[in-house]
Amino acid sequence: MRKVFDFHGGIHPTENKHQSVRTPIADAGIPPELIIPLSQHIGAPARPLVAIGERVLKGQMIAEALGFVSVPVHAPTSGTIHAIEDRLIAHPSGYLAPCIVITTDGQDEWEAHSGVLNYRTLETADLISIIRNAGIAGMGGAGFPSAVKLSVKADTPIETLIINGTECEPYITADDALMREQAFEIIEGTKILQQIIGPKSTLIGVEDNKPEGIAALCAAAQGTNIEIVTFPTKYPSGGEKQLVEILTGQQVPSGGLPSEVGVVCQNIGSTVAIFDAVVKGRPLISRVTTVTGESVREPQNFEVLIGTPVQYLIDKAGYQSEKNNRLIMGGPMMGFTIPDTGVPIVKTTNCVLAPSEAELSTPPPAQACIRCGMCAEVCPASLLPQQMFWFAQGKEFEKLEEHNLFDCIECGACSFACPSNIPLVQYYRASKSEILQLRHDHEIAEQSRIRFEARQQRLEQAEQEKEAKRAARKIAAQQRAEAAQESGAEDPIQAAIDRAKIKKAEQQQDGAGDESELHKLEKAIASTAKRLTTATTKLEQAQAEGSDLVGALQTGVDKTREKMAVAKQALNDYQQHLDTRSAEQRPADAAQSAIERAMQARTTEAALSPQEKARVDLKKLQNRLKKTQATLLQSHQNAEEAKVIEALESTVARLTEKINALQPLLNTAEDA
Repeated sequence: MRKVFDFHGGIHPTENKHQSVRTPIADAGIPPELIIPLSQHIGAPARPLVAIGERVLKGQMIAEALGFVSVPVHAPTSGTIHAIEDRLIAHPSGYLAPCIVITTDGQDEWEAHSGVLNYRTLETADLISIIRNAGIAGMGGAGFPSAVKLSVKADTPIETLIINGTECEPYITADDALMREQAFEIIEGTKILQQIIGPKSTLIGVEDNKPEGIAALCAAAQGTNIEIVTFPTKYPSGGEKQLVEILTGQQVPSGGLPSEVGVVCQNIGSTVAIFDAVVKGRPLISRVTTVTGESVREPQNFEVLIGTPVQYLIDKAGYQSEKNNRLIMGGPMMGFTIPDTGVPIVKTTNCVLAPSEAELSTPPPAQACIRCGMCAEVCPASLLPQQMFWFAQGKEFEKLEEHNLFDCIECGACSFACPSNIPLVQYYRASKSEILQLRHDHEIAEQSRIRFEARQQRLEQAEQEKEAKRAARKIAAQQRAEAAQESGAEDPIQAAIDRAKIKKAEQQQDGAGDESELHKLEKAIASTAKRLTTATTKLEQAQAEGSDLVGALQTGVDKTREKMAVAKQALNDYQQHLDTRSAEQRPADAAQSAIERAMQARTTEAALSPQEKARVDLKKLQNRLKKTQATLLQSHQNAEEAKVIEALESTVARLTEKINALQPLLNTAEDA
């Protein structure tokens, strides 16, 4: 029997796990629509690979990983891409995020795929590549890309591989159900992880409140070097650092990772997903999720497709909205209230909790802190929650970081124990977000400063180089002039100046600008005549066939004739202008030619009818709107600054308003 240790603090909330393990894992089925967020993991969001209207197959990659710390996204079933847009997702802040929306076809047609039964023949890099391409991220809640966690540096020896089967959060039984029904897959997935990491010992840690799951794992692990370790139930034993301390007696240093003490951890669900990816060639497109609480008639575990709306899933369990006071994604300790039942299930969704008011009452108003110290007694990270609470209220972020704010695992034990009902975790979570935003803003400012200074240095260096070249040319010219004077030869500099003057005078006499302008006007007439011929032919054909398009085609012919008249008038005016203009009045340089062309363009525009002018203005606005919308979409995908996105959205709104204002004027002109 392996010795187990204990960690500081911890609590014993009511478990409420028996309700959802009375029946086997059920198949949730295929909903009519799947909403698949591009970011279901820590790191950069995935980038879409599909277009609206495209049909996709089950298992097909629809978004690629964008960077090392990222994972791809796959189609959970076959269907058609309905939209790629921002949708409401399950998040404590209730914000919108880019999603791919699939309208399912019910055929559940797979993309061609295959696994590797004899995975022991594969190299470590090949196994990690399979896991990365399968889109596997931590399924216990954090969502850290599994391939990144398994890419341990060569100089970092790993002594222990730990598979986390603790599942200490009340109500949640997704991992327990996997241990009961898929123990073989868990053990085989663990063997794959052993091959990748090469640990000296492999432990599967399970709390002693899961006897059926423990028995199934022990039976599946017979004859292997995988040890099933049980330990007393205490929340939050499932925290990564707490589990490392329970099984090894070692404490992960503040701000550090388990690999620093020779440990790598993986969740039970992630381990099964790794087995499916390597042996079956199946990407992560579904997961086991617990649906429980007194507001559902049949609490149980479901195998649910990623992207399934919560409403569809809870209806499968017999949701009774009249009994429910709020829906929670996750457990009662670390979960958060869902803003809408249309939000999707994601890779980290292990539970949807629908409690009644009697079961999980609405938290009462917070009272003043009485300095009892109970929060510090139960904190599993050995922090000082009371002091951190004061610092968070005062936004003293430096002191919060000095007190190891980011070691807080947000388990909620402090809030659970607080007799004043202070939502301590909410203060810590908000402070973390503000600190991370400040760091991000500082990094952007620092990068901008570095770019500015580098640009200034480049400009100064370029100016120095230009000055040096000018000085060198001046000296060389002086030397050539002196040498030419001594030999009696012609000054080459003066000769070059004379040649330039002669060339400019010849260009002015040739009237090159006049010929260019005439060519443009003649070309415009020829192009308009061609379009008029085509439009007239279509109109005659439609009239012969009695088509409903006669009216529209007649309008097109009339407009083209108007353009022809304008073009001919412009050519006639310009030819008259050339005939009456003397040689001295012709443009002497390019600037004068440009001025005259601008004046001619203004005259041509003034000759347009109100209908034609409105149409030209509308087309310009529509082109600007299209370009701005494309830039806005790219800014969303690149996660640019909020100020940039806000400015682009304002421009889109302004252009849309102008177009809407101009359209009635155009319609009125056309009716007239």
